[in-house]
Amino acid sequence: MRKTFAIHGGVHPPENKHQSVRTPIRAAGIPDELVFPLSQHIGAPAEQVVQVGDAVLKGQKIAEAQGFVSVPVHASTSGTIMAIEARTVPHASGMSGRCIVLKPDGQDRWIDHSGLADYTQAEPADLVKRIRDAGIAGMGGAGFPSAVKLGIKPGTVIETLIINGTECEPYITADDILMRERADQVIEGVKILRHIIKPKEVLIGVEDNKPEGIAALQKAAAGSGIDVVVFPTKYPSGGEKQLIQILTGKEVPSGKLPADIGVVCQNIGTTTAIYRAIVHGEPLIQRITTVTGDAVKEPQNLEVLLGTPLRHVLSVAGYEAPKADRLIVGGPMMGFAMPHADIPVVKTTNCVLAPTARELPPPPPAQACIRCGMCAEACPVSLLPQQMYWFAMSKNHDALQEHHLFDCIECGACSYVCPSSIPLVQYYRASKADIRQQEQEKRKADYSKQRYEARQARLQKLEDEKEAKRKARQEAAAAAKASSDTPSDAQAIIQAAVERTQAKKQVSADPAAAAIERAQAAREGRSIADADPLATARATVANTEKRLQTAREKLAQAEAEGSDKIDAFRTGVEKTEAKLQEAREALAKLEAEAPAATTPAADDPVQAIIERAKAKRAGQAVEEEDPVAKLERLVSSTESRIQATRDKITMAETDAPDKVDALKTGLEKLQEKLAQLNSELANARASQNSEAQ
Repeated sequence: MRKTFAIHGGVHPPENKHQSVRTPIRAAGIPDELVFPLSQHIGAPAEQVVQVGDAVLKGQKIAEAQGFVSVPVHASTSGTIMAIEARTVPHASGMSGRCIVLKPDGQDRWIDHSGLADYTQAEPADLVKRIRDAGIAGMGGAGFPSAVKLGIKPGTVIETLIINGTECEPYITADDILMRERADQVIEGVKILRHIIKPKEVLIGVEDNKPEGIAALQKAAAGSGIDVVVFPTKYPSGGEKQLIQILTGKEVPSGKLPADIGVVCQNIGTTTAIYRAIVHGEPLIQRITTVTGDAVKEPQNLEVLLGTPLRHVLSVAGYEAPKADRLIVGGPMMGFAMPHADIPVVKTTNCVLAPTARELPPPPPAQACIRCGMCAEACPVSLLPQQMYWFAMSKNHDALQEHHLFDCIECGACSYVCPSSIPLVQYYRASKADIRQQEQEKRKADYSKQRYEARQARLQKLEDEKEAKRKARQEAAAAAKASSDTPSDAQAIIQAAVERTQAKKQVSADPAAAAIERAQAAREGRSIADADPLATARATVANTEKRLQTAREKLAQAEAEGSDKIDAFRTGVEKTEAKLQEAREALAKLEAEAPAATTPAADDPVQAIIERAKAKRAGQAVEEEDPVAKLERLVSSTESRIQATRDKITMAETDAPDKVDALKTGLEKLQEKLAQLNSELANARASQNSEAQ
């Protein structure tokens, strides 16, 4: 007999296991609807890969794992995706989560799948990948992804592989019935795990209250080198760290993992799922679930398709709803009550308990802590529950973490023995959730700070580059001045710069005028400082007339709607009318001072555009323009715009580098347009010559 070790604390609640092992495992059948939560385990939720209306087959992947600690979700039968929406999920808070809803077609058609004929010839990494792709997570606890546990770091030596067949929680017998009826599958799964991690020893730990399961395992493991270790029954011996201590005498340090002390632990149900995935190529789509409690006529273990609503599972076992005090997912110690029976079965649903009020009476009201210390004596992790209770009450999260709150396995032993009926575990769960929320918010704040600092660094870099360019220009100007032969050359350079600045200020108030002036100046090969002020004045009048028309339309609309902004619109119209009057007076003055300039040159395409627009606005008849002349005008105008854009790019490279790319894109489009216009012009000229001949 192998030596076993005792653990601190623990309790002996009534087991109530015999009710559900009187009959063999029975298939629960296919329900009318299947609901698959995207989060069924510890880690990141899966991401859907199907859409509403898609037809899927049994075993088909419907949600893909997201991240390292995550597993995919597979359809447990064939059918059609009816919805992807929020549904209530199995959680202590009764919260909702995103779920995929499938309507079975009753045909239960499989996807093409196959296993490995000889897994011993496969590489461990390939087997781990198959386990990950099969969506296998721990089926006896919190649902930690199995592939993560099996992904041993290079250089890590695993001394012991432990298979957890303890099942210490009262009422639950899913692992016990599995050992009794499918011991050969359990042992084959253990051999696969042994091939992957190559431990020095393999132990299956089972409490002594399961004699039939122990006998079946010992028979199946005979001659395999797998040791079935039996030890006294005590709750919670099935905790991972507690079982490791019982079988090896080693304690997992706070904040460490079993692999850090050379141990890997897997559940009996998980081992069987690994066997099905490797040997038969089947993903995790069903599990054994205990259905028990005095509100059930036929307590038993059912093989349930994942996603099956509890209502269907309970109906198979003869559920009597009026007798049930509540519905519990899990056992009476660590399970949690559900708000209704439409909650789906997930990968970690090992028990559905429907007790009566007499069977599991609700706890009496909590009273004051009397500092008896019974909770500390019962704690299997050797914590100080009473101190943690006070810290949780006062939300002293720092003190809770100093007292190793996250080492608490939430077994409920402290609450079970508390004479004051204080729900200690609920306080610890709530505190853990608060701490996780604070840590998540801190991570978000740190990330936002990093982004802000990175942005400030980028802006500072741009500013430094601009400053460097300004200094370079100043140095170049100083060098030019120093190398100039005569003072008049430097004076000419300064005067030209002054003229350019004055010209920019002159046309910056009106975008339309600025565009026309730049085009004319570029076409004539002169500086913008030499642009015709008369053309600017005409463009300003035209632009102001357009703005006045828009303002009047807004005023009319506001008056029709009875808007409270009528006065604001009326004021805008009056201001625009005043600006138009000023612009017209300025234009009249310029025309009087330079009458010769009012008659545009016949070959000036830009001025022709202005004159034709004025004629149309005045209601005058406009002679239809010759196609060739029109195209020549458009070519000339586009060439002017190209030259103006090039000027802008030259200026932007110094003053606004962030706008250069956009201007270059605009230049490319203008060049493409010019090429098209030249092609059309050539065709038009050829056609005109042909008609003339």
